[in-house]
Amino acid sequence: MENVLRPLLVVGGSLVMTLVLGWVVDVLLRRADARHHETPLWGLLRRCRPPLQVVLGTALLRATFSQIRVDVVRNHREVIGQLLTLVLIAASAWLVLRVAATVVESSYARYASASRDAARVRRVRTQVTLIQRVVTAVVATVTIAAMLLTFPAMRTVGTSMLASAGVVGIVAGVAAQSTLGNLFAGFQIAFGDMVRLGDTVVVDGEWGTIDEITLTFLTVRTWDDRRITMPVSYFTSQPFENWSRGGVQMTGTVYFQLDHSAPVPAMRDALRDILGECAAWDGRDWSLAVTDTTPTTIQLRAVVTAKDADDIWTVRCAVREQMIAWLRDHHPYALPRVVTAPASLPPGDHWTALTGADNGRPAADGRGPERDMTPRTGRG
Repeated sequence: MENVLRPLLVVGGSLVMTLVLGWVVDVLLRRADARHHETPLWGLLRRCRPPLQVVLGTALLRATFSQIRVDVVRNHREVIGQLLTLVLIAASAWLVLRVAATVVESSYARYASASRDAARVRRVRTQVTLIQRVVTAVVATVTIAAMLLTFPAMRTVGTSMLASAGVVGIVAGVAAQSTLGNLFAGFQIAFGDMVRLGDTVVVDGEWGTIDEITLTFLTVRTWDDRRITMPVSYFTSQPFENWSRGGVQMTGTVYFQLDHSAPVPAMRDALRDILGECAAWDGRDWSLAVTDTTPTTIQLRAVVTAKDADDIWTVRCAVREQMIAWLRDHHPYALPRVVTAPASLPPGDHWTALTGADNGRPAADGRGPERDMTPRTGRG
């Protein structure tokens, strides 16, 4: 009978204590969250209840499993202890990562709600994201090392590994040169404020938004929902356009190639009416000016503004479409066209000097220059 009750008491008691302690912690966090509405930290910490219960339950079983007087447990005590130790280390790492993520998320939420500068909020979000990834990598490395060191054989191997760590470090540094370069470039981007999550950029002729930043690569989401993955080192070694740098307000241009007879003053009035009906225009500024001329056309540049990159694209497309339609309906003569006319030959003396042919002398009937009717063979 004792062989049955003792395992039930040890396992059941550990389980009950784990559930009770987890419930008590959850109640305390809930009350703290109700008292402090200004910070979401206490409410977010309630998500740490599962790893906390795993840590508590594993620790209690690790401390009391030796009291189970069963032959199976007695014969495999070292294996069971080793397994519980590994679970305890992994659960502790899980709890540390969950607490760190909760603290970071709470701090970012408070900063985002208190700050009105969208660019600075994106900068902080980029930094906390990369910091969280670094913490995750460090905790994972320490956890794996701690789990390996629980094996007696690995402790002996560790001594020899430390002796050759210098050589291994040099070899690894040479082999992972590009990876380490991207790693340091990731820190430079995070704390150098070169690019942030949500920034509108143009890289390699592609227009898009920064969708993800890691320690080694960066993802740009294009306007057609494609994802371009690029190494982080590209942004520290190559020039690129950041349309969100210094503010999200944008100024765009629309060019028109028109005939010299285009009614520029009337076009300014039409542009003002078009922008007045365009919801994407922010009303800051607009203009229309002749910026260039050619023998057949003139170039007009319309300048418009919008609150961000998406709206400036909408405004430019609307101005281009509606202005061309207005010219087509009201001033079609202003649209560029190909003008043809009969060629005028130079006077006879000049023509003779240029070609060596006397095609400029008057014809016998006096009605025009006499043409040379000799058949052309194409041989000279």
